[in-house]
Parts: sequence; structure tokens; C-alpha cells
Amino acid sequence: ETLHKLIDVCSIPVLNALDDFAHPMQMLADIQTIIEKFGTYENLTMAYFGDLDNNMTFDLMRLCALVGMNFKMAGAGNIEQSVWDECNELCAQTGATVQLCDTAEEAMRGVNIVYCDSWMSYGVDPKLAEERVQLFMPYQVTSELMELADDNVIFMNCLPAARGMEQTSEVIDGPRSVVFDQAENRLHAQKALLLRTLR
Repeated sequence: ETLHKLIDVCSIPVLNALDDFAHPMQMLADIQTIIEKFGTYENLTMAYFGDLDNNMTFDLMRLCALVGMNFKMAGAGNIEQSVWDECNELCAQTGATVQLCDTAEEAMRGVNIVYCDSWMSYGVDPKLAEERVQLFMPYQVTSELMELADDNVIFMNCLPAARGMEQTSEVIDGPRSVVFDQAENRLHAQKALLLRTLR
């Protein structure tokens, strides 16, 4: 709401670095990373695990629906109805599917991209840490869970990450992890966006 008020009175471009419902800058870096690793985003499926009431969840849903990638998720939390509505409209245009799964195993089967985010996002009260760990632990990304994915699977996390929480150390430090390439692409994607905006 604040961002839209700013846009209404600005005569220059306003770039949304992050808000409670979206993380568009991260999406640019993520799609760049996916294209680098696979050469395309077509015919791919992404799975997200953990906190569903989260700007990353919302924007990954939108991203996949927009570009035609299939998206599966498993976790806890409520997804805004407006996000579902937006994704359903996009999916109708692109043929993508956005699916909420009952278990982490169901969400993981056959996917190409595995994604998770911190269980203690910005603004979450640290006093809730123990409660949130119990809530999200069934959706922790482990090496065993990753075995259900496609052979070419990559692992992504927008960082910062907590080893032993949303993913195990073996996963984030393993050969399928692309988290540092993903982090580097934040710089390149944002430089490209600034260049396009200034032209």
C-alpha cells in the first residue's frame, strides 16, 4: 500500500526491492539462475518447501505461473486468496500448474528445482523460533528427500540460510546447490534492471 502511494506521486521509476507480498528483485535473479543451469525454463517443475505465508512463496508462485513453469509446494501457513486468483489467471494463459501438496514427498517427486527460504524471515518475532521449527520441520529439505527429485535437480535458497533448519548442511553445501550462483545473480539482474530503467 505504501509503495503504491509512492508510485502515485513519483515522476520517476519506483523499483520494489521487497515487500510483505512480493520479492521481484529476487525473482529476476532466480529466473536468470534457472536459465544458466538448464538453458531454458520450459518444461521444468519447481518445488518449494516451508513457510507458505511468505513473500517468497507468493512470488515464486507468480513467477512460475507467468513463465509457464509448473510449481508444487508443501508447508504450513495461509496463502492469500488474491495470490491464488492472480496465479490462476496467469496459469490459464501459460498452461502452468500451481499445486499445494499434502506432504513434502509428494511435492518433491520428479521436480527439477528445489527451493526453500528461511523459517525466520525478516520481521518474525525471535520468540516464535521454537514454535516455527516444530511447525516447519516436516518440510525440511534433506538429502533423502532430494532423492525423490529428477536426476538433474538443483537446490536454491535466496539466503540467508540456516543449516539444519530449512535445509540440511548436506543439501546446501552439496553438488546440487546453486545458492552462491543465485546470490551473485542478484547483482547482475539488478544491474540489468537499472540499465533498462535508466534508458
